[in-house]
Amino acid sequence: MKSSAILLLAAMGVLTTQVQAAQELPDKQAPLPSVPKNPDQTYLTPRPLSAIPEGAFGDKVRMGYQLFVNTQQLRDKYVGNELNCANCHMDAGRKANASPVWGAYFAYPAYRKKDDKVNTFQERIQGCFNYSMNGKAPAAGSPELVALSAYAYWLGMSGLMDAANLDGPVPELSDAELVKGAKREDFPLPDTLAKAMTVEQRANLPGRGYPEIPKPELAFSPERGKAVYTAHCQACHGADGQGQAMAGVYSLPPLWGPMSYNWGAGMHRVNTAAFFIYENMPFAKSIQLTNQQAWDVAAYINSHERPQDPRNKGDVKQAQEKYHNDNDYYGVEVDGKVLGTGSYPVFPKKS
Repeated sequence: MKSSAILLLAAMGVLTTQVQAAQELPDKQAPLPSVPKNPDQTYLTPRPLSAIPEGAFGDKVRMGYQLFVNTQQLRDKYVGNELNCANCHMDAGRKANASPVWGAYFAYPAYRKKDDKVNTFQERIQGCFNYSMNGKAPAAGSPELVALSAYAYWLGMSGLMDAANLDGPVPELSDAELVKGAKREDFPLPDTLAKAMTVEQRANLPGRGYPEIPKPELAFSPERGKAVYTAHCQACHGADGQGQAMAGVYSLPPLWGPMSYNWGAGMHRVNTAAFFIYENMPFAKSIQLTNQQAWDVAAYINSHERPQDPRNKGDVKQAQEKYHNDNDYYGVEVDGKVLGTGSYPVFPKKS
C-alpha cells in the first residue's frame, strides 16, 4: 500500500478531531455533531452498489439498502409516517455532508444524551424509527436492524479499503458484530487500516454530519421563512408542506403535519434543519440559499404542528422543560396555539 494512502486516511480523521464541543443542553438531547465545511476536504467514497457481493452477507447488505431507500415497506410494522431514511440521508445514505450512514457506523457505540446511555449502532437506528419515522423500533437483533447495519458497515468499510488501496471483498461480520457499530477497540479491521487510523479518527470521518453554518445575522424568523419556503421549497413539498404523492406513494416527503417526523426527531431542531437545508436543499441544486434564508426557512418548517414527542407523559410544559430548548418550537405559542398541545398521534396506522 502506498504511504500517501495511509497519510490520506490519517488526515481524514485528524482534520475532524477539532470538532467543537457541544454546549451542555438541559434537555439531554444534544444535536448531531457539526463542524464548518472545509472546501478542500477529501471525503470517503463507498464502492458502487454493483460491487455488493453475492451470498448471504451480500443479501443482508442489499436488504439494508432496500429498506433504507424504501422504508415505507415497513409501514404499520415499524414506520408511522410517509418518510424514508433516504429523505434525510441523501444518495441512499452515501453522500458526505448529508449525515451518511457510513459516518454514523464508525461513530457508534457512543453515549447519547437523548437516551442517557451508551448506544450501539442498532440502538441508534431504533431511535430513528421511534422519532424520525414516528413509528415503533424493531427488536434488537431483528433482520431489519441487522440488514441496515450491514449496509452501513459495507459502505464505510469499502470506502476505507479503497482509500487505502486494499483490494478484495469487504470482510464479512456476524450479525452480533454488525449491530454493535465500529467505534470500539475490538472491532475487526484489516491490519493496514487499524494502523492507519485510531478509533477516534474513524469515529469522526469528514462529512459525517451536516456542515455547520454561521448563526444568522438576524434572529431566525418563521415569517421571513415563509417567503423563502414559497420561493424555493413549495414546488416540491407543496404549499401545505404535505409533500407530493402519486398513487399513494410519496416521492417528496411531508415536512410537517401528521405524516412527518415527530417532535422528538433531531430534525425538529431549527439549527439541525438549517444545516441540512443549506447543504442539501433545494434538491438537485443545493447551496443556493443564504445562511439567513436557511435558518429562516428551517424555523418556518419547524414552527408547524407535527406528531407528539413520544416521551411526553401528558404534560407539554414538563416535556418541554425536560427535552427541549430554545432551538425548537415545542411548547412555544405560534399563531395563538402552543405547539405540542395539538400534536398528531405517534405511530398511526396508514388506514
